[in-house]
Amino acid sequence: MQKFRRIIREELDGLHLRLLLVYWMTAPLPRFVGGRFRVWLLRLAGFAIGRGTIMTDTPRFAGSGNLYARLTIGQDCYLNAGSFFDLSAPITIGDHVSIGHDVLLLTSAHEMGTAVHRAADLTYNPIEIGDGAWLGARCTILPGVKIGEGAVIAAVAVVNKDVPAHTIAGGVPAKIIRQLTD
Repeated sequence: MQKFRRIIREELDGLHLRLLLVYWMTAPLPRFVGGRFRVWLLRLAGFAIGRGTIMTDTPRFAGSGNLYARLTIGQDCYLNAGSFFDLSAPITIGDHVSIGHDVLLLTSAHEMGTAVHRAADLTYNPIEIGDGAWLGARCTILPGVKIGEGAVIAAVAVVNKDVPAHTIAGGVPAKIIRQLTD
């Protein structure tokens, strides 16, 4: 019986009823319609999202436990369609951040295991996106990365290291392309 309870708990750990309600209420909306309504519903569900933020689609969220406490989005941000947030660890997004189509923010990864099983134990590390940053379409931000204020991440980049403020980074893995000036 104890094993059965453990299995049920593991299977239902990622079930978030408030989030399911948000998905159900926004499902009829086409993309690019109701961006402020989506934000309002996510705030009601418990996420900390600043004023003036717009979401063209409802992001997908993953993680267990209290997801709502692990996401902070600043004011006047713009999130395009298809975003995915792994909330196994905190994600902090500053003010005036633009996030392109299909951006992945991943806070969990596996340690390298033995030849018998390479994907070993999970590790969790937070992500921070500075004020005014721009994440291009389909970029991936890996666990523990900090994107500096005013930085730009090129489309399809895979960011595995911190990106300094006011720089452009791109590629796989992402490298600094150049320094930006105002």
